[in-house]
Amino acid sequence: MDATKSFDFLGPLSLRLYLVPIFWLAATEKIGGFDNTVNWFGDPDWGLGLPLPVLMASLAVGAELLGAVLLLIGLGVRWICVPLLVTMWVAAITVHLKNGWLAIATGSGIFATERTIGAVERLGEAKSILKEHGNFVVLNNGIEFAATYFIMLLALFFVGGGRYVSVDCWLARKWDGQLDPGALQAT
Repeated sequence: MDATKSFDFLGPLSLRLYLVPIFWLAATEKIGGFDNTVNWFGDPDWGLGLPLPVLMASLAVGAELLGAVLLLIGLGVRWICVPLLVTMWVAAITVHLKNGWLAIATGSGIFATERTIGAVERLGEAKSILKEHGNFVVLNNGIEFAATYFIMLLALFFVGGGRYVSVDCWLARKWDGQLDPGALQAT
């Protein structure tokens, strides 16, 4: 057995545990201001202009909340990745794409845009005023984070929840005789 094989569960486990608070916080924020979330999902002028905003907001909250719980315990990891991938795709296209790649504003580099350059200039002015209150960053709200989460979910979709520390693995072990020979390897 390859020495690294004993530790191959760390990759999927790390991805799962990294994504749990992201989706949990996203869901609870939406739930906490659900009326505002619905308005933002539906309004074409200052929001996303999505059809059926109550349904769309509910689906996003459901995917994120259930996703956080299932990723935490490693149950149905491949299955829950599908609605989370859709959620990230919709968020990337409707919310973040118009802001460019960068999630955090920077004034230089190949991914800097007029928006981020302006934000960095405003940040410089604000820092001189607020220097005594500590550091802060200006979020650009670009596609970077949504794309990163999408890639992480895509990896989990293909590798599963990982061995040892996922309910999927323990269920596969329990029913190993009823599964195809590669099923335990894929979990």
